Amino acid sequence: MNQPTTVRAAVLRAPAAPFTLETLTLPRPGPGEALVRIAGAGVCHTDLLPRTGGRWGRPPIVLGHESAGVVEEVGQDAGDIVPGDHVVASFAACGQCRNCLAGRPPYCDQFWPLNFSGAPAGRPLAQDAGGQPVSSRWFGQSSFATRSIIAVASLVRVDPALPLATLAPLGCGVLTGAASILKGLDVQAGSTVVVVGTGSVGLSAIMAARLAGARHITAVDLHKDRLDLAAELGAEHQVQPREEASLTSQLRELVPGGFDYCFDTTGLPEVIGDTVEALTSTGVCGLVGAPRGPLQLPAAALAAGRTIRGLLFGDADPHVWIPRLVRHWQDGDFPFDRLITTYPLDAINEAERDSKTGGAIKPVLIPND
Repeated sequence: MNQPTTVRAAVLRAPAAPFTLETLTLPRPGPGEALVRIAGAGVCHTDLLPRTGGRWGRPPIVLGHESAGVVEEVGQDAGDIVPGDHVVASFAACGQCRNCLAGRPPYCDQFWPLNFSGAPAGRPLAQDAGGQPVSSRWFGQSSFATRSIIAVASLVRVDPALPLATLAPLGCGVLTGAASILKGLDVQAGSTVVVVGTGSVGLSAIMAARLAGARHITAVDLHKDRLDLAAELGAEHQVQPREEASLTSQLRELVPGGFDYCFDTTGLPEVIGDTVEALTSTGVCGLVGAPRGPLQLPAAALAAGRTIRGLLFGDADPHVWIPRLVRHWQDGDFPFDRLITTYPLDAINEAERDSKTGGAIKPVLIPND
Protein backbone atom coordinates (compact mmCIF):
# COMPACT_ATOMS: atom_id res chain seq x y z
CA MET A 1 0.00 0.00 0.00
CA ASN A 2 1.48 3.30 -1.11
CA GLN A 3 -1.34 5.58 0.01
CA PRO A 4 -2.88 6.32 3.41
CA THR A 5 -5.73 3.98 4.27
CA THR A 6 -9.38 5.02 4.20
CA VAL A 7 -11.48 3.43 6.96
CA ARG A 8 -14.95 3.59 8.46
CA ALA A 9 -14.87 4.44 12.13
CA ALA A 10 -17.24 5.30 14.97
CA VAL A 11 -16.29 8.82 16.07
CA LEU A 12 -17.28 10.44 19.36
CA ARG A 13 -17.54 14.16 18.58
CA ALA A 14 -18.67 15.42 22.00
CA PRO A 15 -19.08 13.85 25.47
CA ALA A 16 -22.88 13.73 25.25
CA ALA A 17 -23.16 13.04 21.52
CA PRO A 18 -23.94 9.67 19.95
CA PHE A 19 -21.22 7.93 17.99
CA THR A 20 -21.27 8.76 14.27
CA LEU A 21 -19.94 6.51 11.50
CA GLU A 22 -17.45 8.49 9.44
CA THR A 23 -14.83 7.97 6.78
CA LEU A 24 -11.34 8.68 8.11
CA THR A 25 -7.87 8.49 6.64
CA LEU A 26 -5.22 6.63 8.60
CA PRO A 27 -1.49 7.25 8.23
CA ARG A 28 0.62 4.38 6.99
CA PRO A 29 2.13 2.20 9.73
CA GLY A 30 5.38 3.62 11.05
CA PRO A 31 8.35 1.79 12.57
CA GLY A 32 7.17 -0.95 14.90
CA GLU A 33 3.55 -0.60 13.78
CA ALA A 34 1.02 -2.64 11.82
CA LEU A 35 -2.18 -1.93 9.94
CA VAL A 36 -4.78 -4.39 11.28
CA ARG A 37 -8.13 -5.19 9.70
CA ILE A 38 -10.46 -5.41 12.69
CA ALA A 39 -12.59 -8.56 12.94
CA GLY A 40 -14.19 -7.68 16.29
CA ALA A 41 -13.92 -5.05 19.01
CA GLY A 42 -15.32 -5.39 22.51
CA VAL A 43 -17.14 -2.52 24.20
CA CYS A 44 -15.66 -1.88 27.65
CA HIS A 45 -16.86 0.56 30.32
CA THR A 46 -13.43 2.22 30.06
CA ASP A 47 -14.42 3.27 26.55
CA LEU A 48 -17.06 5.51 28.12
CA LEU A 49 -14.55 7.64 30.06
CA PRO A 50 -14.35 10.34 27.36
CA ARG A 51 -18.04 10.96 28.05
CA THR A 52 -17.16 12.23 31.52
CA GLY A 53 -15.54 15.38 30.19
CA GLY A 54 -12.27 14.63 31.96
CA ARG A 55 -8.79 15.17 30.61
CA TRP A 56 -8.37 11.70 29.14
CA GLY A 57 -9.53 10.90 25.63
CA ARG A 58 -11.00 14.22 24.58
CA PRO A 59 -13.28 14.18 21.51
CA PRO A 60 -13.16 13.97 18.59
CA ILE A 61 -11.89 10.47 19.17
CA VAL A 62 -12.19 6.88 17.97
CA LEU A 63 -12.47 4.56 20.96
CA GLY A 64 -12.20 0.79 21.33
CA HIS A 65 -9.41 -1.13 23.04
CA GLU A 66 -10.39 -4.82 22.95
CA SER A 67 -9.80 -6.02 19.41
CA ALA A 68 -8.75 -8.88 17.22
CA GLY A 69 -8.02 -8.88 13.51
CA VAL A 70 -5.69 -9.67 10.64
CA VAL A 71 -2.43 -7.84 9.92
CA GLU A 72 -2.52 -6.26 6.46
CA GLU A 73 0.66 -4.19 6.41
CA VAL A 74 3.65 -3.57 8.66
CA GLY A 75 6.13 -0.75 8.98
CA GLN A 76 9.86 -1.09 9.50
CA ASP A 77 11.18 -2.98 12.53
CA ALA A 78 7.99 -5.03 12.91
CA GLY A 79 9.82 -8.02 14.37
CA ASP A 80 8.14 -11.33 13.66
CA ILE A 81 4.69 -9.85 12.93
CA VAL A 82 3.92 -10.21 9.21
CA PRO A 83 0.93 -9.56 6.95
CA GLY A 84 -1.62 -12.32 7.27
CA ASP A 85 -1.04 -12.91 10.98
CA HIS A 86 -4.18 -13.26 13.11
CA VAL A 87 -3.76 -11.22 16.28
CA VAL A 88 -5.40 -10.06 19.49
CA ALA A 89 -4.51 -6.48 20.46
CA SER A 90 -4.11 -5.29 24.03
CA PHE A 91 -2.90 -2.10 25.70
CA ALA A 92 0.14 0.01 24.80
CA ALA A 93 3.39 0.09 26.82
CA CYS A 94 6.79 1.65 26.24
CA GLY A 95 8.70 -1.64 26.56
CA GLN A 96 11.72 0.13 28.02
CA CYS A 97 10.95 1.19 31.61
CA ARG A 98 11.75 -0.89 34.69
CA ASN A 99 8.27 -2.42 34.96
CA CYS A 100 8.07 -3.28 31.27
CA LEU A 101 11.47 -4.96 31.40
CA ALA A 102 10.36 -6.87 34.50
CA GLY A 103 7.37 -8.34 32.64
CA ARG A 104 4.81 -6.04 34.26
CA PRO A 105 3.72 -3.81 31.35
CA PRO A 106 0.40 -2.71 32.94
CA TYR A 107 2.53 -0.58 35.27
CA CYS A 108 4.54 1.01 32.45
CA ASP A 109 5.86 4.48 33.30
CA GLN A 110 4.11 5.79 30.17
CA PHE A 111 0.89 3.80 30.60
CA TRP A 112 -1.42 6.79 31.11
CA PRO A 113 -0.34 9.02 28.19
CA LEU A 114 0.03 6.04 25.84
CA ASN A 115 -3.39 4.60 26.60
CA PHE A 116 -5.76 7.25 27.92
CA SER A 117 -4.89 10.27 25.82
CA GLY A 118 -5.89 8.90 22.42
CA ALA A 119 -3.27 11.22 20.94
CA PRO A 120 0.20 10.57 22.40
CA ALA A 121 2.73 13.26 21.55
CA GLY A 122 4.49 12.68 18.25
CA ARG A 123 2.10 9.99 16.96
CA PRO A 124 0.37 10.75 13.62
CA LEU A 125 -3.42 10.65 13.90
CA ALA A 126 -6.33 9.90 11.61
CA GLN A 127 -7.90 12.73 9.63
CA ASP A 128 -11.57 13.30 8.90
CA ALA A 129 -13.13 14.30 5.57
CA GLY A 130 -12.29 17.94 6.28
CA GLY A 131 -8.62 17.17 6.94
CA GLN A 132 -8.94 17.71 10.70
CA PRO A 133 -7.20 15.34 13.17
CA VAL A 134 -9.20 12.76 15.08
CA SER A 135 -7.62 11.05 18.09
CA SER A 136 -6.96 7.50 16.95
CA ARG A 137 -4.54 6.02 19.49
CA TRP A 138 -6.92 5.17 22.35
CA PHE A 139 -5.11 2.40 24.23
CA GLY A 140 -2.79 2.25 21.25
CA GLN A 141 -5.49 1.01 18.88
CA SER A 142 -8.81 2.93 18.58
CA SER A 143 -10.47 -0.19 17.24
CA PHE A 144 -14.10 0.91 16.76
CA ALA A 145 -13.20 0.97 13.10
CA THR A 146 -12.68 -1.26 10.10
CA ARG A 147 -8.90 -0.91 10.43
CA SER A 148 -6.44 0.43 13.00
CA ILE A 149 -2.77 1.28 13.30
CA ILE A 150 -1.41 -0.68 16.28
CA ALA A 151 2.10 -1.12 17.70
CA VAL A 152 3.32 -4.65 16.99
CA ALA A 153 4.39 -4.88 20.65
CA SER A 154 0.67 -4.81 21.55
CA LEU A 155 -0.21 -7.70 19.21
CA VAL A 156 -0.48 -11.31 20.34
CA ARG A 157 -0.46 -13.82 17.49
CA VAL A 158 -3.21 -16.49 17.62
CA ASP A 159 -4.13 -19.58 15.64
CA PRO A 160 -5.83 -18.52 12.36
CA ALA A 161 -8.34 -21.36 12.78
CA LEU A 162 -9.88 -19.63 15.81
CA PRO A 163 -12.86 -17.21 15.55
CA LEU A 164 -11.21 -13.81 15.79
CA ALA A 165 -14.25 -11.79 16.87
CA THR A 166 -14.77 -14.13 19.82
CA LEU A 167 -11.20 -13.55 21.00
CA ALA A 168 -11.44 -9.74 21.01
CA PRO A 169 -12.47 -9.31 24.71
CA LEU A 170 -9.30 -11.12 25.77
CA GLY A 171 -7.48 -7.85 25.20
CA CYS A 172 -8.92 -6.19 28.32
CA GLY A 173 -12.04 -7.20 30.24
CA VAL A 174 -11.66 -10.96 30.19
CA LEU A 175 -7.90 -10.71 30.69
CA THR A 176 -8.35 -8.33 33.63
CA GLY A 177 -10.85 -10.51 35.46
CA ALA A 178 -9.09 -13.82 34.92
CA ALA A 179 -5.51 -12.65 35.42
CA SER A 180 -6.43 -10.72 38.56
CA ILE A 181 -7.38 -14.05 40.12
CA LEU A 182 -4.69 -16.27 38.61
CA LYS A 183 -1.76 -13.81 38.56
CA GLY A 184 -2.41 -10.60 40.50
CA LEU A 185 -4.01 -12.20 43.56
CA ASP A 186 -2.51 -15.66 42.93
CA VAL A 187 -5.59 -17.40 44.31
CA GLN A 188 -4.68 -20.83 45.64
CA ALA A 189 -6.57 -24.11 45.44
CA GLY A 190 -8.89 -24.59 48.40
CA SER A 191 -9.07 -20.88 49.22
CA THR A 192 -12.29 -18.89 49.54
CA VAL A 193 -13.11 -16.07 47.12
CA VAL A 194 -15.82 -13.42 46.85
CA VAL A 195 -16.29 -11.47 43.61
CA VAL A 196 -18.31 -8.25 43.79
CA GLY A 197 -19.94 -7.22 40.53
CA THR A 198 -20.76 -9.73 37.81
CA GLY A 199 -20.12 -7.92 34.57
CA SER A 200 -17.61 -9.32 32.11
CA VAL A 201 -14.65 -8.68 34.45
CA GLY A 202 -16.34 -10.20 37.49
CA LEU A 203 -17.67 -13.24 35.63
CA SER A 204 -14.23 -13.82 34.11
CA ALA A 205 -12.84 -13.72 37.65
CA ILE A 206 -15.37 -16.31 38.78
CA MET A 207 -14.44 -18.65 35.95
CA ALA A 208 -10.76 -18.17 36.82
CA ALA A 209 -11.40 -18.86 40.51
CA ARG A 210 -12.97 -22.16 39.53
CA LEU A 211 -9.92 -22.88 37.37
CA ALA A 212 -7.69 -22.16 40.35
CA GLY A 213 -9.57 -24.70 42.47
CA ALA A 214 -11.03 -22.18 44.90
CA ARG A 215 -13.95 -23.19 47.12
CA HIS A 216 -16.93 -21.24 48.39
CA ILE A 217 -16.72 -18.96 45.36
CA THR A 218 -19.28 -16.23 46.05
CA ALA A 219 -20.77 -13.73 43.62
CA VAL A 220 -22.32 -10.43 44.75
CA ASP A 221 -24.60 -8.38 42.52
CA LEU A 222 -27.93 -6.58 42.55
CA HIS A 223 -29.22 -8.40 39.45
CA LYS A 224 -30.54 -11.94 39.83
CA ASP A 225 -30.03 -12.83 36.16
CA ARG A 226 -26.33 -12.03 36.47
CA LEU A 227 -26.12 -14.09 39.66
CA ASP A 228 -27.82 -17.01 37.91
CA LEU A 229 -25.16 -16.91 35.20
CA ALA A 230 -22.45 -16.60 37.85
CA ALA A 231 -23.78 -19.81 39.41
CA GLU A 232 -23.54 -21.61 36.08
CA LEU A 233 -19.96 -20.38 35.64
CA GLY A 234 -18.72 -21.50 39.05
CA ALA A 235 -20.11 -19.37 41.89
CA GLU A 236 -21.29 -21.69 44.64
CA HIS A 237 -23.00 -18.85 46.52
CA GLN A 238 -24.88 -15.83 45.18
CA VAL A 239 -25.59 -12.74 47.26
CA GLN A 240 -28.02 -9.93 46.50
CA PRO A 241 -27.27 -7.22 49.09
CA ARG A 242 -30.20 -6.60 51.43
CA GLU A 243 -31.06 -3.26 52.99
CA GLU A 244 -31.76 -4.79 56.40
CA ALA A 245 -28.30 -6.36 56.72
CA SER A 246 -24.78 -5.19 55.92
CA LEU A 247 -22.91 -6.91 53.13
CA THR A 248 -20.27 -7.90 55.70
CA SER A 249 -22.81 -9.80 57.78
CA GLN A 250 -24.32 -11.50 54.73
CA LEU A 251 -20.89 -12.70 53.65
CA ARG A 252 -19.98 -13.81 57.17
CA GLU A 253 -23.14 -15.92 57.24
CA LEU A 254 -21.78 -17.87 54.28
CA VAL A 255 -18.15 -18.16 55.41
CA PRO A 256 -17.98 -17.39 59.15
CA GLY A 257 -14.19 -17.50 59.24
CA GLY A 258 -13.90 -14.90 56.49
CA PHE A 259 -12.80 -15.04 52.85
CA ASP A 260 -9.19 -15.40 51.78
CA TYR A 261 -9.65 -13.13 48.77
CA CYS A 262 -12.11 -10.55 47.58
CA PHE A 263 -12.17 -8.98 44.12
CA ASP A 264 -14.17 -5.79 43.62
CA THR A 265 -15.25 -4.51 40.22
CA THR A 266 -17.73 -1.87 41.42
CA GLY A 267 -15.44 0.86 42.73
CA LEU A 268 -18.06 1.70 45.38
CA PRO A 269 -16.25 2.70 48.61
CA GLU A 270 -18.96 1.44 50.97
CA VAL A 271 -19.11 -1.93 49.19
CA ILE A 272 -15.33 -2.24 49.21
CA GLY A 273 -15.23 -1.47 52.93
CA ASP A 274 -17.88 -4.06 53.76
CA THR A 275 -16.12 -6.69 51.67
CA VAL A 276 -12.72 -6.01 53.23
CA GLU A 277 -14.24 -6.55 56.66
CA ALA A 278 -15.48 -9.95 55.48
CA LEU A 279 -11.89 -11.11 54.84
CA THR A 280 -9.80 -13.30 57.09
CA SER A 281 -7.21 -11.45 59.18
CA THR A 282 -4.63 -11.98 56.43
CA GLY A 283 -7.04 -11.77 53.47
CA VAL A 284 -6.31 -9.82 50.29
CA CYS A 285 -8.67 -7.51 48.41
CA GLY A 286 -8.03 -6.71 44.76
CA LEU A 287 -9.54 -3.57 43.21
CA VAL A 288 -10.10 -2.94 39.52
CA GLY A 289 -10.01 0.74 38.67
CA ALA A 290 -10.03 3.65 41.09
CA PRO A 291 -12.64 3.68 43.88
CA ARG A 292 -15.37 6.27 43.31
CA GLY A 293 -14.42 8.21 46.41
CA PRO A 294 -12.28 7.82 49.54
CA LEU A 295 -12.28 4.47 51.29
CA GLN A 296 -13.43 4.57 54.92
CA LEU A 297 -12.22 1.60 56.94
CA PRO A 298 -11.78 1.07 60.69
CA ALA A 299 -8.09 1.02 61.56
CA ALA A 300 -8.48 -2.56 62.77
CA ALA A 301 -9.61 -3.66 59.31
CA LEU A 302 -6.02 -3.55 58.06
CA ALA A 303 -4.02 -3.69 61.28
CA ALA A 304 -4.32 -7.47 61.61
CA GLY A 305 -2.69 -8.14 58.26
CA ARG A 306 -5.27 -7.61 55.55
CA THR A 307 -4.06 -6.18 52.24
CA ILE A 308 -5.76 -3.97 49.64
CA ARG A 309 -4.15 -3.64 46.24
CA GLY A 310 -5.09 -2.12 42.93
CA LEU A 311 -4.77 -4.20 39.80
CA LEU A 312 -4.28 -3.04 36.23
CA PHE A 313 -5.02 -5.72 33.63
CA GLY A 314 -4.65 -8.29 36.39
CA ASP A 315 -0.90 -7.59 36.68
CA ALA A 316 -0.57 -9.64 33.48
CA ASP A 317 1.66 -9.58 30.43
CA PRO A 318 -0.81 -10.14 27.55
CA HIS A 319 1.78 -12.12 25.57
CA VAL A 320 1.87 -14.68 28.38
CA TRP A 321 -1.72 -14.69 29.56
CA ILE A 322 -3.81 -14.34 26.40
CA PRO A 323 -2.42 -17.62 24.97
CA ARG A 324 -3.04 -19.32 28.34
CA LEU A 325 -6.64 -18.17 28.45
CA VAL A 326 -7.16 -19.28 24.85
CA ARG A 327 -5.93 -22.76 25.79
CA HIS A 328 -8.26 -22.90 28.80
CA TRP A 329 -11.14 -21.85 26.54
CA GLN A 330 -10.25 -24.50 23.95
CA ASP A 331 -10.16 -27.09 26.75
CA GLY A 332 -13.69 -26.09 27.78
CA ASP A 333 -12.57 -24.81 31.18
CA PHE A 334 -13.01 -21.09 30.57
CA PRO A 335 -16.19 -20.43 28.52
CA PHE A 336 -15.84 -16.66 28.25
CA ASP A 337 -17.64 -16.76 24.90
CA ARG A 338 -20.90 -17.12 26.87
CA LEU A 339 -20.54 -13.45 27.86
CA ILE A 340 -20.52 -12.12 24.28
CA THR A 341 -23.32 -10.50 22.27
CA THR A 342 -22.36 -9.31 18.79
CA TYR A 343 -23.49 -6.12 17.03
CA PRO A 344 -22.57 -4.61 13.66
CA LEU A 345 -20.32 -1.58 13.96
CA ASP A 346 -23.21 0.55 12.71
CA ALA A 347 -25.14 -0.41 15.87
CA ILE A 348 -22.49 0.96 18.24
CA ASN A 349 -24.95 3.27 20.01
CA GLU A 350 -27.25 0.32 20.71
CA ALA A 351 -24.28 -1.71 21.96
CA GLU A 352 -23.24 1.14 24.26
CA ARG A 353 -26.78 1.42 25.63
CA ASP A 354 -26.98 -2.32 26.30
CA SER A 355 -23.59 -2.24 28.01
CA LYS A 356 -24.78 0.54 30.33
CA THR A 357 -28.17 -1.00 31.12
CA GLY A 358 -26.99 -4.58 31.48
CA GLY A 359 -28.76 -5.73 28.34
CA ALA A 360 -25.49 -7.28 27.23
CA ILE A 361 -22.57 -8.42 29.35
CA LYS A 362 -19.87 -8.04 26.70
CA PRO A 363 -20.93 -6.40 23.43
CA VAL A 364 -18.56 -7.10 20.55
CA LEU A 365 -18.74 -4.91 17.44
CA ILE A 366 -18.29 -6.55 14.04
CA PRO A 367 -17.05 -4.05 11.43
CA ASN A 368 -18.55 -4.23 7.95
CA ASP A 369 -15.99 -3.42 5.28
